[in-house]
Amino acid sequence: MARQDDLGHFYGLLDTIEQRVGGTRKLKNCTGYMDWPDRGVYFFLEPGETRSTGQFRVTRVGTHAVSAGSGTTLWDRLKQHYGTGSGSADHPHGGNHRGSVYRKRVGEAIIEKHSLHDDYPDWDARWSAIDRDRSTVRDEEYILERRVSAYIREQPFLWIALDDAPGPDSDRAYVERNLIALLSNRGTHPVDPRADCWLGRHSRSPAIRESGFWNVDHVDEEYDDDALDRFAAAVEGTTPP
Repeated sequence: MARQDDLGHFYGLLDTIEQRVGGTRKLKNCTGYMDWPDRGVYFFLEPGETRSTGQFRVTRVGTHAVSAGSGTTLWDRLKQHYGTGSGSADHPHGGNHRGSVYRKRVGEAIIEKHSLHDDYPDWDARWSAIDRDRSTVRDEEYILERRVSAYIREQPFLWIALDDAPGPDSDRAYVERNLIALLSNRGTHPVDPRADCWLGRHSRSPAIRESGFWNVDHVDEEYDDDALDRFAAAVEGTTPP
């Protein structure tokens, strides 16, 4: 029951964020010109994936600048998930899944769901492991990158402002990993079961399929409930962009 209560507390705080920032956003409607906090933690919610209360369920938690000295901003990370815009000369509305694990995992699930392995043989490979011309590979992967962009840009998301020094011991890293552990269903009694039609059920990763998250790290860890206090404090410091 303790986890059930903590989940209720978390989603109550998520409701508070939504009210404070004036509603969820979708990446398809966002730009870097909006007044984003420099650093924070973000939460993607899945349309069609709801809790028993009717709230959209969180399916990815993320942050940025968890390496010492990193200058990555919150929008920098969100833009990696967004991909390329309409003004891209070669691949409009595509993206680079090698720069976004979220994009990579969504693409993997699409490949598995539709048996597209022969069409995208290098999707899981790093550039250093590919001995073909990069522009050729990018051209071949473009259609899937567009499908990934279309999927991610439709996910409502929320965020909190949480600005401290970059590093693995930052409050952002602490909140991220503990909230992932709280929300994950891997290795524990499932709460908010995932719908059969959720794309993540086609993932190659058991961690994604069993946790119900697009995250892999921290999904089988114990959570520290003190993280909810830091989360609550950050909620109070979050304002609309």
